Amino acid sequence: MENDGKIPSHVAIIMDGNGRWAKKRGMERVEGHRAGAVAVKNLVENLKGKGIRYLTLYAFSTENWKRSKEEVDALMELLCEFIDANLDLIVEKEIRLLVMGRMHGMPENVQKKLRNAIQATSKNKGETLIFALNYGGRAEIADAARQIAKDVLKGKVKSDDIDEALFSRYLYLPDVPDPDLLIRTSGELRLSNFLLWSLSYSEIYVTDILWPDFDIAELDKAIDDFQKRNRRYGGR
Repeated sequence: MENDGKIPSHVAIIMDGNGRWAKKRGMERVEGHRAGAVAVKNLVENLKGKGIRYLTLYAFSTENWKRSKEEVDALMELLCEFIDANLDLIVEKEIRLLVMGRMHGMPENVQKKLRNAIQATSKNKGETLIFALNYGGRAEIADAARQIAKDVLKGKVKSDDIDEALFSRYLYLPDVPDPDLLIRTSGELRLSNFLLWSLSYSEIYVTDILWPDFDIAELDKAIDDFQKRNRRYGGR
């Protein structure tokens, strides 16, 4: 099955390299995260017209809680600052904001801002921007399996009916299509527990560019590379 030069409908990005970006410049890690937030804003500003319908950004993983309290607190503060500073822009661009992950495990003030932003953009008809927050691929699969087990006990689901299609309906955002393209910045060659179910047949593009330096031109390079791929989905 050939791609025929189509634009990926869903692009997922592992935004890696903020810390190294800061270290190269003799800055604190938080300044790298701050620069990374600017890179996100630049994508939001220039996403319209690209043909991408869904953009999923791996913003905070379930493993990121292991970082120092100072860094975690700074990341939560930056997330709130980003929403405050850019919600009007997101609304203006007709972008719908969604969150995937265990949002209930995040600080209350962060949850409140996220819920308000989701509500404020819920009727937007343009692109969908998804933040993966307190997200882990294994956690998503475990949460889905747990809910299926509960529904089996309640008689809502028969165990013999469990297949891939049914399981997919229990993921965090079941109405969002699987990513066509996964981009990872900073040159690392691993999935880092990101979208383990949904990335089964996604094309992968890795760049040595650190996330704060990733701009719309770099996104275009990734899309150009994607258009050269021949996607067979296991066939010939």
